[in-house]
Amino acid sequence: MQDGFGRKIDYLRISVTDRCNFRCQYCMSEKMTFMPKSELLTLEEITLIAERFISHGIRKIRLTGGEPLVRRDMKDVIQRLGRKVATGELEELTLTTNGSLLTEYADHLAAHGMRRINVSMDTLDPDRFSEITRGADANVVLDGIESAKSAGIRVKINMVAVRDFNEADLLPMVEYCAKNGHDLTIIESMPLGDVGADRKLAHISADEFLAPLRDHYSIAPIAHRSAGPARYVSVEPLGLRLGLITPLSNNFCDGCNRLRLTTDGKIYMCLGHNAHIDLRAAVRKDGIASVDQLLQQALRLKPLRHDFNAQLEGSAEILERHMNVTGG
Repeated sequence: MQDGFGRKIDYLRISVTDRCNFRCQYCMSEKMTFMPKSELLTLEEITLIAERFISHGIRKIRLTGGEPLVRRDMKDVIQRLGRKVATGELEELTLTTNGSLLTEYADHLAAHGMRRINVSMDTLDPDRFSEITRGADANVVLDGIESAKSAGIRVKINMVAVRDFNEADLLPMVEYCAKNGHDLTIIESMPLGDVGADRKLAHISADEFLAPLRDHYSIAPIAHRSAGPARYVSVEPLGLRLGLITPLSNNFCDGCNRLRLTTDGKIYMCLGHNAHIDLRAAVRKDGIASVDQLLQQALRLKPLRHDFNAQLEGSAEILERHMNVTGG
C-alpha cells in the first residue's frame, strides 16, 4: 500500500482498549472517563479488520492501549493474530505494555509468535515511578520484564523524557538496559489530551535530555532501523542500542509507514491530526466488505506531517483525545 505521498504503508498499530491500570501523568488525567464496552471493537471485529489490512499489505502489527493486557479477552486476540505470524501472512506481532501483567502473560505471548515487546518505564526509582504513574509499583514491572526475558522475548524499554522530573534517571536506566541486554528508546512527550498540566513546561528535547549521557559515554549514529520512527545510536563502551523518537525536535514524518486503529474502530492516519475514518460504524452497518474501500480512502487522506510543534506553542489547537485512546 502507498499513501498519497508515495510512502509505503506496511505497519498497523491497534489500540485494543482505552483502559489502563496506571495513570501516567503525561498520558492521562487522574480521573479518566473510559468508553462503554459497546463502543469498543469486539474480538471478532479486531480480527476481521486486521485480516483485511494484512490482505492489503500490512506486514507488522503492534497491539497497544491503554494497557492492552487489561482487556479480558486479550489472550484470544493474541492467539488469533499470532496465527498470522505462524502462517507467514504477518512478519511480526508486537506489543507495547506497562509491564505490570507480564508475569502472567509472558509465556502466552511467546507461544503465539511474539518475539519482542516494548515496556514503558520512565524511571527505575521506586518513588518517582510511583509519582509519575500515580501509584504503581516499579518492582512489579521489573519482575514482568524478567518474565518476558525468561520466555525468550526481547524487551525494549520506552522512556518518556519529562523536564525537571527524570533527567537524573537516564544514566541508571541506560546502565540497567545495557546490563540486562535490553534496548532503550527515549521519547519526546507529545501534546495529546488534557492531562491537567502545562505540556510546554514538561517538554524537553531528546538532545537536551541526553546531555548527561555524553559526559560519561560515547554516542554515535548507527544504521539500525525498526518498524517504528526511532533513529538509533550506540552508547559505548556499554554496547547499548539507544533509540530516539523525536516528533518535535527532529521530525520523522517523511518516512512514516503506519496507520492506527483505535479502540472504537477509527483509522487515524496520523497521531497528530483529528482526521479519521470510522471503520466500526461501517463494519456494523455494511459488513467487512466495506473495509477495503475505506482503507483506500484513508491512504488518500493521510497527511504529510503532524503539527505537534505548533500545538505545543499554542498556535494550533491541542488534540482532545488522549494517547490511551489512539494507542501508544
